[in-house]
Amino acid sequence: MRNVLLLGASGSIGTQSLDIIASEPSAFCLRGISVGKQVGKIPNILDKFPTIEHVCVQEHEECRKLRKQYPSIVWHHGDEGLKQIIVQCECDMVINALVGFAGLIPSIISLEENKILCLANKESLVVGGKLIQAILSEGKGKIYPIDSEHVAIAKMMAIVKPQDVDKILITASGGSFRNKTRAELKNVTPADALAHPTWKMGAKITIDSATMMNKGFEVLEAKWLFDFPLDRTEIIMHDESHVHSMLLMKDGTYLADISKPDMHGPISYALHEGKIDFKLVKANKMEDLGPYHFHEFDPKRYTAPSVALYAFYRGGNATAVLNGANEEAVYAFLDGKLPFLRIEEIVADAINDVPYVEFPTLADIVESDRLAREYVKDIVELLEVKE
Repeated sequence: MRNVLLLGASGSIGTQSLDIIASEPSAFCLRGISVGKQVGKIPNILDKFPTIEHVCVQEHEECRKLRKQYPSIVWHHGDEGLKQIIVQCECDMVINALVGFAGLIPSIISLEENKILCLANKESLVVGGKLIQAILSEGKGKIYPIDSEHVAIAKMMAIVKPQDVDKILITASGGSFRNKTRAELKNVTPADALAHPTWKMGAKITIDSATMMNKGFEVLEAKWLFDFPLDRTEIIMHDESHVHSMLLMKDGTYLADISKPDMHGPISYALHEGKIDFKLVKANKMEDLGPYHFHEFDPKRYTAPSVALYAFYRGGNATAVLNGANEEAVYAFLDGKLPFLRIEEIVADAINDVPYVEFPTLADIVESDRLAREYVKDIVELLEVKE
């Protein structure tokens, strides 16, 4: 049995993780959770999981109130609380379903504490890939991805020889605006962007899907997870979101992981550390995979993945700036303060304008994230003044 700490229990991935843990009481025991500001969800979770001993919330005042209400539970709050709960909770598995940069340090601490890390927080690897790689190289911890694309790749890589793989093909729905030209994106609203055609996700990742910054992040994440050449890792458009990724083999055949767009399967694969049965589909050509629609990725229509790759190749603290600027720009768009097309433009500018650090420490990465956010906030303020 795995003793589990779930970070981000109130979000989409967290809620689905709770479903799986509840359905397999002989395999998993939930020992701790974090819920950020969603304290209203705590009573229901505690009722369903009486084994919980540690809980982390965002605000100190909420923590104080809850400590009085539930004196038998150890309560934590804020960023420091996330660090404390990982160290103090008696768990051997951490599910990191936190959103954005907030997930980086918890990922690092989980691995340093030699935990099994089930990772839904792609920013951890995008921003801190080198730091995490160094920890793993010391023999500390293990990572199992939760993103459906990377779970698919992990399944496929488990049954082939890497030298027989020509390309990794990461599928992309194209998000809410996949049928619009760039010219038609000028006046789109947050409500328009949040209407994803195939997936039900949180607001931030749904906007990243619309810009396709998420695919840029996934390409970088795949590099850190599988150490496969970036120039042979490609994005391919796929309308139905049933084919989660593919391998093009050197003999010209395809291997694919196919299922409905539901995260319970990928989460279960990670929680079971890849030790569950799965079926893959082999085909002589892409058209034989099923009644699905595939299209070539157009980097001129979707420029965000190229911005992500530029940051990776620039190295140093550039991916920290990439992520910090993107997060801040996405939230500005959601608040109605920034046009949709300005998101990727501001992120690209930030990578060039925020001071470059060639060999960043964790402290440098945290500072680069702060500077990137300030950079975007300053631009947004100027735009508001002009209006």
